Amino acid sequence: MSVKIRMRRMGAKRKPFYRIVVADSRAPRDGRFIEEVGYYNPVSQPKELKLDEDKIFEWLKKGAQPSDTVRSFLSSAGLMAKLHDEKYNK
Repeated sequence: MSVKIRMRRMGAKRKPFYRIVVADSRAPRDGRFIEEVGYYNPVSQPKELKLDEDKIFEWLKKGAQPSDTVRSFLSSAGLMAKLHDEKYNK
């Protein structure tokens, strides 16, 4: 089972709101997920992003793969660098 960290679209038409979830890669985009680890609201000014860094870090250590968009969010939050440091600087 391949686990992904990706965005789940919610909200109304033309007013998207995304929850960042951990899900099986075979599940549909808005379907079943394992755990919710944050949210992203691109409509609000300024854009709102909340990440549960502890949960995300644990999932990344277990081997979950982030989607491209989520990877950029994690990089800007410093989580990808933290994961890299822990993995290679033992």
